[in-house]
Amino acid sequence: MSRKYFGTDGIRGPVGEFPITPDFVMKLGWAAGKVFLERQGDRRPLILIGKDTRSSGYMFESALESGLIAAGVNVGLLGPMPTPAIAYLTETFNAMAGIVISASHNPHYDNGIKFFSSNGQKLPDDVEMAIEAMIDQDMTVVDAADLGHASHVTDAGGRYVEFCKFTAPRNFSLQGMKLVVDCAHGATYQVAPKVFKELGAKVISIGASPDGRNINERVGSTHPEALVEAVRENEADLGIALDGDGDRLLLVDHLGRIIDGDDILYVMAKHRHEAHDDCRGVVGTLMSNMGLEIAIRQMGMGFVRTKVGDRYVVEAMKKHNWPIGGESSGHIICSDVQTTGDGIVAALQVLVAIRSLGVDLATALEGMHRYPQKMINVKVADKSALSGCREIWTEVQRIEEALGDSGRVLLRPSGTENLIRVMVEAKSDDLVEQYVNPLAELVVKALS
Repeated sequence: MSRKYFGTDGIRGPVGEFPITPDFVMKLGWAAGKVFLERQGDRRPLILIGKDTRSSGYMFESALESGLIAAGVNVGLLGPMPTPAIAYLTETFNAMAGIVISASHNPHYDNGIKFFSSNGQKLPDDVEMAIEAMIDQDMTVVDAADLGHASHVTDAGGRYVEFCKFTAPRNFSLQGMKLVVDCAHGATYQVAPKVFKELGAKVISIGASPDGRNINERVGSTHPEALVEAVRENEADLGIALDGDGDRLLLVDHLGRIIDGDDILYVMAKHRHEAHDDCRGVVGTLMSNMGLEIAIRQMGMGFVRTKVGDRYVVEAMKKHNWPIGGESSGHIICSDVQTTGDGIVAALQVLVAIRSLGVDLATALEGMHRYPQKMINVKVADKSALSGCREIWTEVQRIEEALGDSGRVLLRPSGTENLIRVMVEAKSDDLVEQYVNPLAELVVKALS
């Protein structure tokens, strides 16, 4: 389906540039309110709004609030709150929908709007298309007696903290552990440290002083160097790096090594396998390391890859009825405890795993052997020409035959630029270098 405004994860862009403008966001709120009211069933005519710590969030919060009230919808204002908290609270309050104002791991000068349905999951395609169609209609205002009203939800943070804690087993304790928690100066800066402290850990917080402009700036999961340094300086057992809206997670072990989403999925799967949980497989993406796939299969579990994007991961998890999946970037979904990617919950699942296994994080990872990989971004004149370029695909087939089961090749057009991402993964760095550079040069020659 052709989309006019929505991307794979809501609507996002630079603040002040269409569509991330106050007038468009007000119209978006109105259109969403109209669509959800038409489909509300027996749910309260309530939509929750949460945001991260960007200065522009206040502007867009007011715009959404105005549009929703004009459509006749009541609004619950959550304030700064992680994206997964909004998913949870939407379902808890039996609201029609939840709206997140955030650009996730992007810098402060970007922002975005994304939605959760009443069950705390991403919106189905047909609802997004209905909202887009409504945006193109003339905006009207309901009668004064039917206007919605707004109120602040004062206990939102406390509710979410308790929810996170209850995703761990009963009586689970982090007593004796020292953790460094990097909140990226984002939406988790209040709730994340509380979760781990209340479970008994000694917590050192960094990236927990937002000023509206420093979100994700040299901190968080996209810049884990600060966490590495803090873990080493404080001799911590583990470091937790969240992103600006709290749906992404990277870890740092006690040795100061960065642990990405593939590593996290392996530890979770290993724990469930040894605990004889009903976990028959794991969902990764095209970017997941071959080492993860091999390690998962060696445990007797299934492994499937999807396109990049947590939406596709969730779809595959539902299809196979598997409880864990995620991306190398740190979007981790544990569908048996949360409806969407949740950095705090994923971190707790890893902590539960290593406590249960009786080892530290570094030791828990010893069964996974990562394959070297290298990606080159190649600028081309027309990325769409890749699919029909016989010369390139003949060479890809030759490389794949040479690598056999010990490597793979991935060519992936960028979603936003005229770029082809050329990736080769193999058992050794020498093999990767042998194939990736000549293949990238061929792509340049054939498509430029």
